[in-house]
Amino acid sequence: MSDNMITKHDSEIFTRRESEARSYCRSIPAVFTSASGSILTDQDGVDHIDFLAGCSSLNYGHNDADMKDALVRHITSDGLAHGLDLHTDAKAGFLKAFEHHILNPRDMDHRVMFTGPTGANAVEAAMKIARKVTGRTNIIAFTNGFHGVTMGALAATGNGYHRGGAGMDKQGVTRMPYDGYAKDVDAAALLDQMLSDASGGIDAPAAIMLETIQGEGGLNAASGEFVGKIADIAKKHGALLIIDDIQAGCGRSGTFFSFEKMGVMPDIVTMAKSVSGFGLPLALVLVRPEYDVFGPAEHNGTFRGNTHAFVTARVAIEKFWADKAFETELAEKAVLIETRLTELTDLVPGAFLKGRGLMRGVDVGTGELADEICGRAYEKGLIIETSGSDGQVVKVLAPLTTSVEIFNKGFDILLESAEEVLATTKIAAE
Repeated sequence: MSDNMITKHDSEIFTRRESEARSYCRSIPAVFTSASGSILTDQDGVDHIDFLAGCSSLNYGHNDADMKDALVRHITSDGLAHGLDLHTDAKAGFLKAFEHHILNPRDMDHRVMFTGPTGANAVEAAMKIARKVTGRTNIIAFTNGFHGVTMGALAATGNGYHRGGAGMDKQGVTRMPYDGYAKDVDAAALLDQMLSDASGGIDAPAAIMLETIQGEGGLNAASGEFVGKIADIAKKHGALLIIDDIQAGCGRSGTFFSFEKMGVMPDIVTMAKSVSGFGLPLALVLVRPEYDVFGPAEHNGTFRGNTHAFVTARVAIEKFWADKAFETELAEKAVLIETRLTELTDLVPGAFLKGRGLMRGVDVGTGELADEICGRAYEKGLIIETSGSDGQVVKVLAPLTTSVEIFNKGFDILLESAEEVLATTKIAAE
């Protein structure tokens, strides 16, 4: 075992053997060995505050004690690790908790479909369901949307860099402007007009799919009015409404689902990332019973039954969503985040706030400046990344369980980093 260990300060194995497709580790090159709560520790014993949280896969922090204990008990008692979609006590426990604490209080009768373990697979399944239900093929997606990089999901993804990786045409999706994409344009009214016009050029859609907060697209947050209009348009034109809550769900927006206060009920919801609560792969599709149309194994995946993830997901739901206490805490932290990020907008000329809830960031104008700020923050012990079409948004995705003290310490580092970058670079002035 020791022969395979990476020697201290030696990361050459990564550049020698890992694919060029690696990404986050290029700007965050430390070798991490442990993590707890909102802190990552590298092999030199240096602590780093985590404002990335596995890109919203660790909403409840690293190694939550209750989830960890439940998982260890499950493993040491020879509980199933893999079960395809066989019935297991762990899956039953998750489904009961999800039904009791999440679905029933929100008057949702949706079925839970377990797909392959990634969010992209959930999106693929959702698109297939809509096409099978309606007999149509066209999916309407939006500018700056990000739904994954497998071929079907990629067709709905707007980012040109990721789309360019496909090596072939992407089909079956019509792109429309998102809320606020074009100044002084009512994007919802435009969509309705084009669908209603026999010469509008848009094939009748199987579904309209959107994120209420566009994570990778730059933290663009749709208004409740816009989402409500889109829901009405979908119904009017015989399309299903799919809300992609993969990054914005599980409390990231301030409520469990990002659409809860918008007066809409999606036909299909895609979820992944923090569903397991512990960073374990788990993705699912919530679908109204009348649209649960797949035959046995018509959409499947060998790893759709991640039993370890069922164990931790149940604990996450029971611990954080059994009452309104956590949601109240999130509302208070959302105010703190907005207050501290406003300090950054005041510091950077022309900068402005983006996002909603605990999915926030600052558009600093250019990807170059955002990279400089995040790079300097990493040197000072803060892990934070960017998003947006040009990477121009400094994006905060800290664990929702981050303490006020650690939040403030992280924001202090971020502001100090921005001040230093602005004082030494010509980027802002140009």
